Amino acid sequence: MILSENEPMCKHTSFKVGGPARYFVKAENADDLKEAFALAHEKALPYFILGNGTNLLVADKGFDGIVITLAGKFSEINDLGNGAFHVGAATPLGRFARNAMKQGFAGIHKLAGIPGTLGGAIYMNAGAYGQEIGTCCTTVTTIDTDGNLHEHAASECGFGYRQSAFQKLGETIVSATFQLPAASAEGKTVADLEAELAECMAKRKASQPLNMPNAGSTFKRLSAGAADTPTQIAPGYYIEQTGLKGYRMGGAEVSTVHANFIVNVGGATAADIMNLSKFVQARVAEKFGIQLHREIILLGEFE
Repeated sequence: MILSENEPMCKHTSFKVGGPARYFVKAENADDLKEAFALAHEKALPYFILGNGTNLLVADKGFDGIVITLAGKFSEINDLGNGAFHVGAATPLGRFARNAMKQGFAGIHKLAGIPGTLGGAIYMNAGAYGQEIGTCCTTVTTIDTDGNLHEHAASECGFGYRQSAFQKLGETIVSATFQLPAASAEGKTVADLEAELAECMAKRKASQPLNMPNAGSTFKRLSAGAADTPTQIAPGYYIEQTGLKGYRMGGAEVSTVHANFIVNVGGATAADIMNLSKFVQARVAEKFGIQLHREIILLGEFE
């Protein structure tokens, strides 16, 4: 494994903020992971598995623990034939989705614009434009802190809206297998899939602040809206209705493009982003009587 100390986490998150991790490990195979877990045990420190850092806010004080990022063997895509794939957790989700699409397989092609890794996508059951990663997943392989591998059938993964069993299981996702439907079975061609993806990418570009540091949707979609708008479940709607679009705290801003995005307009701290998210929650609760829940993962100690 490759080990460094006091690694600035602002280099590893899409928000471009965050203090140092006490230890930073790059693990390229299962043996590296076992060594990293042993280090955590030896030092009596917590550990965190890092994907692309696209859904993560690290505290300004950093993380007094071990951040582990996967690479090497964990970045491989193995084509098992007939739409079946075995994919490493460090593989960029977009690379896998495009690879499968070019071979004529549907099911996840609309997810190609999501900037995270396969492992992160499984952990959060990432989705977009009517597709979710868990839908075509058949098994997930994890490793525990003793170095033992476990295979979980899809029925055991607890996939739901932005959730999976792995958020509570305490095991690290190392790979997953998928069974994707052939585009031809749906009466479509590769060109049709590419056109659908292009449409999704155009919508994403038009509706999201892709040119500014952010971590995607700040808050999860609601299960039900406010009393007077019970079918309106988009957090961005309620945030915009409170007049907070463009509202700033320090270098953090509620995006003027999409109200459910907080962006780093320059010089933001993690505290700025956290305080702004709390302020948004409070204003929406006060005006509409509903509670917004963060989709972004927090790492480290916040005031």
